[in-house]
Amino acid sequence: MSPTRTRSRSAPHTRSLRRTLVSVLSTLALLPVVALTGASPASADTSQFRGVNWAVRGDNFVTGPLVLDGLNQSDSYSTVRAKADAVYNGFKNQLGVNTVRLPVNTHTVGTSWWNAYRGTIDAATAQGFKVILAYWEDGAASGGRITNMNAFNSMWNTVTAQYGSNSLVYFEPMNEPHGYSASQWINLAVSWINARASIPKGRILVGGTGYSQDVRPVCADTRLDGTLLSYHHYAFFYGEMDYNGWVQSFRQRLGNCASRSVLTEFGAPMDTGLNYNNANSSNNFVRYLRADTDSLRALRMGAVYWPALGGKITAGQNYDWYSMFALHGSGTNLSVSIRSSTGADRLRHGWGADGPQPGQRYEAESAPAVCDGTIDTNHAGYSGSGFCNGSNAVGAAAQFTVTPAAAGTATVSVRFANGSATRPANVIVNGTTVATVSFESTSSWSAWSTKSVPVSLNGGSNTIRIAPTTAAGLPNVDSLDVGAAAA
Repeated sequence: MSPTRTRSRSAPHTRSLRRTLVSVLSTLALLPVVALTGASPASADTSQFRGVNWAVRGDNFVTGPLVLDGLNQSDSYSTVRAKADAVYNGFKNQLGVNTVRLPVNTHTVGTSWWNAYRGTIDAATAQGFKVILAYWEDGAASGGRITNMNAFNSMWNTVTAQYGSNSLVYFEPMNEPHGYSASQWINLAVSWINARASIPKGRILVGGTGYSQDVRPVCADTRLDGTLLSYHHYAFFYGEMDYNGWVQSFRQRLGNCASRSVLTEFGAPMDTGLNYNNANSSNNFVRYLRADTDSLRALRMGAVYWPALGGKITAGQNYDWYSMFALHGSGTNLSVSIRSSTGADRLRHGWGADGPQPGQRYEAESAPAVCDGTIDTNHAGYSGSGFCNGSNAVGAAAQFTVTPAAAGTATVSVRFANGSATRPANVIVNGTTVATVSFESTSSWSAWSTKSVPVSLNGGSNTIRIAPTTAAGLPNVDSLDVGAAAA
């Protein structure tokens, strides 16, 4: 979130004139810097990211320690972790969240508060959440530029040393690098990556140019191939549009890079009674959010809503009117509740998870799964304790035994990596082939993607077998996610 974001409850469509001019001018200035046609065509997707931002109350742009909404700087590690567990349980059970984006800064990392703050990260990964750690301006950066490179690098060296080996933790070098030209920002991002070569590129999110609002220049630079891209899209960036205008706005600044992009910030008012399920609404926020979530679903893009908790405090409130959740309780006895049911509906829709309950993950390396091959750990980015490296033979399958909460149609998503040519396979449910899918190249064996198929499941135990149809065998298979069944 930009430090100059403003909102008015009495005039919900007004924007900061300064922010508007900066955004427009920076966008216009950046476009000629690099050719926008050099990006590779889409071959994967990022839909495995179904997330929210947990932020500081008042926003993450602080020149001191980052104390997230609901935490207290006097909290111990165990207290932070207990609070985070309660918050994450609410995120997961009420919305189906599997990803949280958390801020880091130089006043937090390496301090005594960092020892406690790490509870927010550890609690998330213990629940199987993906965690995106993103740097916010804190005095070591100002005006969208790093001003103290030594402090910046020291911070990131500490963070990556502690979490670089955790396949669930992702790193975003800088949130909204709007003080740099496109070429300056890309060079800085490349330097960050080169200095931390042990971090798989598939776990690095490089922000788009400006306020992370245009990923095309970053996507086009081949030095950043294999990284994910962090994209921001807000109504207050661009003003009033109809639905089609918002769709065009969302897609224009992605170019053909949606397959690598995660929408790490977007949001709209959740406390004003707007009906985001109304396709005929003339309200700008409704048109915007519907266009964004429809585009996410169509492009199979992951998304991280801003914010779940915390964020800007405006209009005389004690919370951000965009916040998806309200926070209740005290001490470690915390709970959350959704502010807008229709806003939550649209977020689930964008994630492709319209069902009311989250799905379940089955690891390929863990019984009762069966791997016709070996369980390996030599390529980073897998979840659990390893992945299935199937034998190179027709029919050398990865088989899962799944137990949905109820019979019905569910979406099953295979998480895979393929550093070679396309590998086709049959999806066999309870002995019947229900689909044939193509596992395209993900560019490297440590770049993971998902392939989803709707299937009909029985109540109780079901077998799902992913069986290759050529002698090349399967890609490496990490896990199978089974969504909630719809009767």
